Amino acid sequence: MAPITLFISFLLTNLAVLHSAEEQRINKSCPPYFCNDVIGNISFPFRYEEQSRECGLYPVDCSEGFPRIQLKEGGYWHEFTSISESNNISMIINKELKQRLESIPCDDESFEDLSLPSPTPISNVSTTHNLTLFKCSNTTFSTDFKLACSSTSNPYNYYTSSMYVPSPPPDCSAVWLPRLPGWNISNQPHPILTANFTLQVTVSEQCYECYSRGGLCQAYGGEFTCSPTPKEGGHLRLKLALGLAGGVVGLLVLVLVVALCCLMRKLSTSRSIFFWKKKNQSRKNLEAFLSNYGPLQANRYSYLDVKKMTNSFEEKLGQGGYGDVYKGKLKGGSLVAVKVLNRSKGNGEDFIAEVAAISRTSHVNIVSLLGFCFEGSKRALIYEFMPNGSLEKFIFDANNPQKDHHLGWEALEQISFGIARGLEYLHRGCNTRILHFDIKPHNILLDENFSPKISDFGLAKICDRKESIVSMLYARGTAGYIAPEVFCRSFGGVSHKSDVYSYGMMLSEMAGGRRNINVEAEKTSEIYFPHWIYKRLDLDEELGLHGIKSEEDKARARKLIIVSLWCIQTDPSNRPAMKEVIEMLEGSVESLKIPPKPYLSSPAKSPAVADSSSTLVSIH
Repeated sequence: MAPITLFISFLLTNLAVLHSAEEQRINKSCPPYFCNDVIGNISFPFRYEEQSRECGLYPVDCSEGFPRIQLKEGGYWHEFTSISESNNISMIINKELKQRLESIPCDDESFEDLSLPSPTPISNVSTTHNLTLFKCSNTTFSTDFKLACSSTSNPYNYYTSSMYVPSPPPDCSAVWLPRLPGWNISNQPHPILTANFTLQVTVSEQCYECYSRGGLCQAYGGEFTCSPTPKEGGHLRLKLALGLAGGVVGLLVLVLVVALCCLMRKLSTSRSIFFWKKKNQSRKNLEAFLSNYGPLQANRYSYLDVKKMTNSFEEKLGQGGYGDVYKGKLKGGSLVAVKVLNRSKGNGEDFIAEVAAISRTSHVNIVSLLGFCFEGSKRALIYEFMPNGSLEKFIFDANNPQKDHHLGWEALEQISFGIARGLEYLHRGCNTRILHFDIKPHNILLDENFSPKISDFGLAKICDRKESIVSMLYARGTAGYIAPEVFCRSFGGVSHKSDVYSYGMMLSEMAGGRRNINVEAEKTSEIYFPHWIYKRLDLDEELGLHGIKSEEDKARARKLIIVSLWCIQTDPSNRPAMKEVIEMLEGSVESLKIPPKPYLSSPAKSPAVADSSSTLVSIH
């Protein structure tokens, strides 16, 4: 009797499962999901990220901060503020995309993240102001196509057309992008794109019907399909017959299935434990690595803390090659500058080692590292806030026809002192020697008293104090400030003298009140400032610098020029160490000898020159 009882029990179970499946098709197995108090419930055509694909076409993540929606499978997650009953989605300004569009206007990755999904028989996502671009590898078109965007770093060109084009040209694909209102191809060939837009999602009636029956909306070859196909009443009888047959067969294999399930469960549990242990061990290794440094002076914050202190990255202070800087506020009310790194590599040991070294620096001319965030791939540095910003804006003023120094020569002299003392501390005063490799006006911050502080250690190299020459695989630094030996070893070995060169180039710009390379200069001899000023110095002519109002100013200007020319000597051995630079700045101008002329040739006049804030190469 036991086998018969088991058979009947198994058969009834199969019938119950079949009946339950039909009930699910009628009652739907995708109840509305509560997102948050602002958004409320979300339902088809939207679904919670963890729900199955039958529950919606567009996954939504409500786990933290603003909810996010993914418009394309595997694509970018856009933040939004509301979804209306008519499926209108109010997007918020996507700061990350907006910054990328502003800094790199022709970026294939940004276009891909910003592009909308193409219309299908299932649904259509549109905006009020849409733009169709053609992404092409071929660049020969008729005059109907206008070049909208191109870049030397981008293998593709993007084109627009004033006429309707039913299909993309050869070697091209269509990209739909949201744009600002008022753009006209006739007077603005370059599209003005936006990362803040409103979406209208339209879903076909066929897809709604498919969803109501528990099916999955799909499109093959431009035709709509519903998978699995909704079954008619006759199919239910077929299911019942198959269920009975399955019961007979199932009785024979029941024991085998149970045995296999037990075995697979055991194997799966073992594998899960193995991977959990591996991941947990990796985390423990990193935490042990962190604890080896002992208590750090800088506090550790979570990424959620970083978002809160910056009010979700509301106010941007600036950007560099390694990340963007935002204004923030700690719980106690202290203002901070938060640098969010946009490139994360390795297992984090290099980042922790850098934080550990910099957090132990303590000098009046080094910006204080108050905290850091290290959470998976999320990494950020929290510095003290400098109310007067960077030195750059005080020495480069293209809008001022007189180009007078805003700070005055006495202030410039004191700032040059402070920077020199800070570099001397990094080179000789720390337990480990720190080579900065990116000294430039952009990375010198000024406090409320205009005292300078060296910042941005993203390219710094930490080495043993006994090392005189350091090894580097690639050049690092910013165009216009890189020492010759950094990008060509035939000039000598890379050492602390490389920072001296960058300091000298910056000092030259401070004294000249202009960039060292000025392609807009009327005379070719004036393009490269160090050569132009050296000639005047050598001939004992008036330096012709702006803002000199007294003999004291004249002496200060001459001193800064002479020190800068010593620092930018092509041979590193001819450059002074920072200790000697400080002595030269403290001494009288009469005691300073005019150095040999740096023999690197003046740059040729070219249509463009690198901006001082753009990093050329940055390899740790």
